[in-house]
Amino acid sequence: MDKQKEEESILKVFATSVIHYFETTTGSAATLKAAYLGAADEQLSLEFSAVIGITGNYRGNVYFTASRANLKDLLVTLGEKEVDDNLCGELVGEIANTFAGNAKESLGSGFMISTPFLLHGSNDSVRPAHGVPYFVLPIEWNNYSSRLLISLEKTDD
Repeated sequence: MDKQKEEESILKVFATSVIHYFETTTGSAATLKAAYLGAADEQLSLEFSAVIGITGNYRGNVYFTASRANLKDLLVTLGEKEVDDNLCGELVGEIANTFAGNAKESLGSGFMISTPFLLHGSNDSVRPAHGVPYFVLPIEWNNYSSRLLISLEKTDD
């Protein structure tokens, strides 16, 4: 498979995971905007972020980032009565893990994922995998914007 088709296939796997997550957990659909190739100088993170490292048949990372307001609304939708920053951090990690885990089901057992690395606040130190381009998948749900960044390349493993 050529590189462009591989990238399109990976984006489709993650887009399907995002749609499924929001439909099953919230009962309402998320809208995906057109994915685009990220720029080196682009501000990546929102208030809460989680990064999942990928090894095995692919190398790179997957990075989900969302605002506090978005996560709090999600938590209330999920039935939480008292939401705070700790729960927002846990949720952003859980969402990133869900997206990566669903991708693992489609991309095979050689798609190895790490536990989420959580970040709070705007953080410029998180970047895609060194030497691997990244795609940004903008997500709209309930009038909130979040982003999934996908920085993956196939390895020879």
